[in-house]
Amino acid sequence: MEPTISTQWFVKMKPLAEPALEVVRRGEIEIIPERFTKVYYNWLENIRDWCVSRQLWWGHRIPAWHCNECSQITVARRDPERCAHCGSKGIEQDPDVLDTWFSSGLWPFSTLGWPEQTEDYAYFYPTTMMETGYDILFFWVARMIMLGLEFTGQVPFRKVYLHGLVRDAEGRKMSKSLGNVIDPERLMEQYGTDALRFTLLTGSTPGNDMNLSEERVAANRNFANKIWNAGRLVIGAMADLQPPQEPVPEPTLADRWILSRTGQVIADVERLFANYQYGEAGRQVYEFFWGEYADWYLEIAKLQLRQGGARAWSTAGIMARVLDTCLRLLHPFTPFVTEELWGRLKEACLARPGIYTPPGGWGEALIVARWPEGDEALAQDEQAQEAFTLLMDLVRAIRNVRAERGVQAGRRIAAVIEGGPWTEMLRSQAQAIAALARLDPAGLDIRERLDGTPAARPPLVVGAVQAFLPLQSLVDPERERKRLGAELEQVQARIERLQQLLQGPFAERAPAEVVAKERKKLEKLRQTESKLRQQLEALG
Repeated sequence: MEPTISTQWFVKMKPLAEPALEVVRRGEIEIIPERFTKVYYNWLENIRDWCVSRQLWWGHRIPAWHCNECSQITVARRDPERCAHCGSKGIEQDPDVLDTWFSSGLWPFSTLGWPEQTEDYAYFYPTTMMETGYDILFFWVARMIMLGLEFTGQVPFRKVYLHGLVRDAEGRKMSKSLGNVIDPERLMEQYGTDALRFTLLTGSTPGNDMNLSEERVAANRNFANKIWNAGRLVIGAMADLQPPQEPVPEPTLADRWILSRTGQVIADVERLFANYQYGEAGRQVYEFFWGEYADWYLEIAKLQLRQGGARAWSTAGIMARVLDTCLRLLHPFTPFVTEELWGRLKEACLARPGIYTPPGGWGEALIVARWPEGDEALAQDEQAQEAFTLLMDLVRAIRNVRAERGVQAGRRIAAVIEGGPWTEMLRSQAQAIAALARLDPAGLDIRERLDGTPAARPPLVVGAVQAFLPLQSLVDPERERKRLGAELEQVQARIERLQQLLQGPFAERAPAEVVAKERKKLEKLRQTESKLRQQLEALG
């Protein structure tokens, strides 16, 4: 093969690049993440004339006709019949086609009817955001900006959001030669479109590449199943309910906690969306839905439903309310399962007037439903959040000990709990603690203070609370001593870090409420340290 010099068509770029640089410098267009602004400047400040002709069999033909008589070129919007210079009919159109990026650069306005002043053009141009890969920032984005300014006098969009490349599980670029190409159609067929979409959206951050593995898609298929099953539980819970005759009771601790956390999640998602952290927003909704709503609240809600009457009615309403909010938050990430489930939830609620109606009504479909708005008062129920967090930590600690000692899941065991300042709260939640931690309700003894340490029982420490389980035969004193010692070391390390933080500039510069929260955290850690020391001494 031998390179051949040939005549090509070029576009002079300096006059186009200067205005495109200025609109970004003035902030009329924002590039996200911001670090790619320098890449954009580097391309346009060092721009060269653009060869726009290509010798291909497809594409937009260059609108130029060569005259066989005078060898002049005729350029026209419509196909000419004669040479514009000598009038000869012996003209032939240039065989070259335009570079694909030249055609693509016209996309924002050419697709809307330009140069005619169509309704679509007036409404959609310029648009708000352009989303694309960082690898074509110059090849496509910069060309759209330059051509948009040249032909319309306006920027084509206000923001440019750049995503990274999708690589294989080992971080390699996908290629046929490596044999590591992941077929999205196969993944969608096997695991569902929602699972693949959620994986791609939550596995990436602005401007950074992501590694895609089939295992992650499979895991998110399980999440889609979790959404569906939780929805079936909520809708099924409403099936036989009738409006109660008695007044609706005050919300329980679990009710207050889940509503407060829902308000916080809405605020967090709004903040993350405003900062273009879409993947993190999806991950936070995932953690809330699965780790808090499904695993904790719905389990306690089952207990509350068994009480029947007004308590069951109000509990089902809260279950539906939080589910509705989660489906709205998840809809951009998993549109198919959420749309289907939301429609069924809507039907179930409308069939039981008064159980739950979202602000502004239900609407026709989830895709056009209102975005959830947080209730600031509910989101700031710190008392409920602190109390329920302690309850969860206590249950987790008991579950962990059961697992370590190999206690059968179905076996109910007794427990003695020293509640200290949390005694009344723990007593009010005794039924939930027994159910979630698989304790014997009749053998659950919650006291404010204990007279001495129950003999031969492994102690658990959760803040100011201690729990003692009758597992003497399953306890290895030496192993227990090591476990408590390791836990004590971790607590002491956290105490030391917090003390250094509060003795430094942080205590002077941070808001007073933030500093107060850290001091409160330090006090709880000191209480835990004291309890752990007592337990180590009791072991000898």
